Parts: sequence; structure tokens; C-alpha cells
Amino acid sequence: MSNSISVTENSTSTQSFQRLIYLLARYWIILFTVIMGTYVGLPFLAPIFMHWGWLDAGKTIYFIYSFLCHQLPERSFFLFGPKTMYPLSKIQAVWQNTLNPIVLRQFIGNAQMGWKVAWSDRMVSTYLSTLFFGLLWYPLRRRIKALPWWGLLLFLLPMALDGGTHLLSDLAGIGQGFRYTNTWLAALTNNSLPLYFYVGDALGSFNSWMRLLTGVLFGIGVVWFGFRYIDDVFAEQAHTLLARIQQANNPDS
Repeated sequence: MSNSISVTENSTSTQSFQRLIYLLARYWIILFTVIMGTYVGLPFLAPIFMHWGWLDAGKTIYFIYSFLCHQLPERSFFLFGPKTMYPLSKIQAVWQNTLNPIVLRQFIGNAQMGWKVAWSDRMVSTYLSTLFFGLLWYPLRRRIKALPWWGLLLFLLPMALDGGTHLLSDLAGIGQGFRYTNTWLAALTNNSLPLYFYVGDALGSFNSWMRLLTGVLFGIGVVWFGFRYIDDVFAEQAHTLLARIQQANNPDS
């Protein structure tokens, strides 16, 4: 009798587990939203926690995300301050007069300037756009034509060029390279735009626009190309699990 009860309980547990996995496979976009939303949201919680005085919680997030991003303050958004971004000169004035990126990245803000988001503006645009376009793509996935591999490369190329030239520029020192002053762009446009557009990384500058736009293009490309494969895999798993569940519920059919 006890063996029969044990077998029945095991069978019920197995069916419940299969139903749970089926639901996750069937509605995987919900799991993606929770995971990506948490990953994207935590860097914004860091300045919120600092603003609330929860210093240990905020600094913990800064520490964790320091392994995922350079966190340079002149390329990061600030919350709860008078400005959304600050130029390198301002950071140096209130922190340390240094060009050492290891020292600069340690500045997380203060009560007067606000608190830094725990990753850079490029990371914000890249991952927020992936989350946003993923949610936009899912209900329209049957109507959207698949993106070929060369299309993905076209979406990724702008970030590769922008990030690559930033990296080369930074080899001359933070604030010293050709991407900081962008004299080449000023010459191409005959200095027709305001100085703040050419120089530095603050919001509204050429560098800021490029990091934001290339991040968005990266997110669109990844979602458009890769999510159909993810959806196909989960759809196949859901179909297999549904067949097993139906067979378990109707063993004689």
C-alpha cells in the first residue's frame, strides 16, 4: 500500500514539474524579462540606495558591476543631482586630478552631484534596448522576417567601430586621445556645431550620442537575429513536454 502511495506521489510530482517546465518553455519571454529586468535594474538601484542612505547595499552593487563595466564617471549617468552627466574636468575637480582610469572609476558621486549609475551609458543603452526590443519583438515574432547573419553584422559594426576607436583613443590617456576632442569631426563639419558636441563625453556630445545609438543598434540586431532561435528551441521543448503531459493524463489513448 505504502509503495503504491509513494509511486503515485512521485508521478504527481513529476507531472507538476513537467507542467512548470512547459509553462516556462511556452512563455519564456516572462523568464527573460525577469532575469534581464533584474540585470538592467540593479545598476539603477545603486544610486537610489546611496540617495536613501543605504550605503552598504549601494556599494555592493557598484562592486559587483565593476567586474562588468569600466564605470568611468564621465561616461556614466548620475541620478539625484543637478546634471545627468558631468565632464571629466568636473570629476577631477571634486574627486582627484588624475587621468588614471582605475582611480577615476572609483568615483561614485556625492550628495551634491548625485550618484552614478553602476554602469556606463553604453551599457545602459545596450541592455535596455535588448530588453525593450525583446518585449516588442515577441508579440510580433510571427510577422517579422528573420534577419540574416550579414544583417546582424551590420547592426553590430557601429558599436565595434565606436568602441574600437574609443579604446585606441584611450591608449593615449583618458581625455587625451583623438576621440576626446574629435578635431577630425570638427574639420569634416567645418566647426558648424557647438564646441560641447565635439569635445568630451557628456550628454549631448558626439561621443555620448554614438555610445547611445550604437548600443541601441546592438540591442536591435541581437534581438532580431537571435531571439527567433531561442523561440524555436523553447517552442520545440514546449511541444515535447505537452505531448508527455497529455500522454500521462490519457495513458490509454
